[in-house]
Amino acid sequence: MKTLSGREPAERILEDAGQRVAKMARKPRLAIVLAGNDPASETYVKRKLERAAEVGVETTLERLDENASETEILKVVKRLNKDKGIDGFIVQAPLPKNMDYTRIVEAIDPEKDVDGWTSANLGRMLNGLGKPFLPATPLGVIRMLEHYGAGIAGNHAVVVGRSNVVGKPVAMLLLGKDATVTICHSKTRDLAEHTKKADIIVAAAGVPGLVKADMVKEGAYIIDVGTTSVGGKIKGDVDFENVIKKAHCSPVPGGVGPMTVAMLISNVVEAASRRQ
Repeated sequence: MKTLSGREPAERILEDAGQRVAKMARKPRLAIVLAGNDPASETYVKRKLERAAEVGVETTLERLDENASETEILKVVKRLNKDKGIDGFIVQAPLPKNMDYTRIVEAIDPEKDVDGWTSANLGRMLNGLGKPFLPATPLGVIRMLEHYGAGIAGNHAVVVGRSNVVGKPVAMLLLGKDATVTICHSKTRDLAEHTKKADIIVAAAGVPGLVKADMVKEGAYIIDVGTTSVGGKIKGDVDFENVIKKAHCSPVPGGVGPMTVAMLISNVVEAASRRQ
């Protein structure tokens, strides 16, 4: 069975983004707001900055310490909204516990919301209105499935997890691609009953090793979005070593991660194109 690496499709997306940037009168600029000192966030932000630079996207890093107030970060968001030199920006999660992430994200101008997490962009996605910025990780999942020829239209997709960040939006995107979609979650009585019937499984529950080989059917396509730290290592929601013997599966790390970064940068380039 195929290992669904995110690196190859991510490189293609970034190559396309670089070609678009080369034709622009002004280079796009991405800003990242980073509050606190979470080690994983530091790594993710560094990767985003490096990959953006590789395709010609300029970057700005706005740092706040872990004792910063919610008012302070909202002031940064307001300033970036007004800054004509910034095409798009994100607020890196997680934030310090004293900050309401939803309230902060909702303060972002939807036209600069290149992570696609504001209710304005999510609402447009749901209603099929205009050209919203789609959430980077869910969009990356769709692009991975398309790259590997999973055949979304008409197939049965099971999404394990119902978060606003991945589960719900990826279910809507799959539905928009004409899949028949089932959403499972912590209250689902018999998860395996659903996953065994699935042509496509998107595992986004945050439970390491949740999806076992005996829960999937032969030849299914499985995208693992889980990223839980276990003993200092990042573990996915899928028992990859055993599942890969039976179905096509993305690894953790090296699967969705590169796609999330690539889709973010692609959204920044698109934002710059619209503004120019």
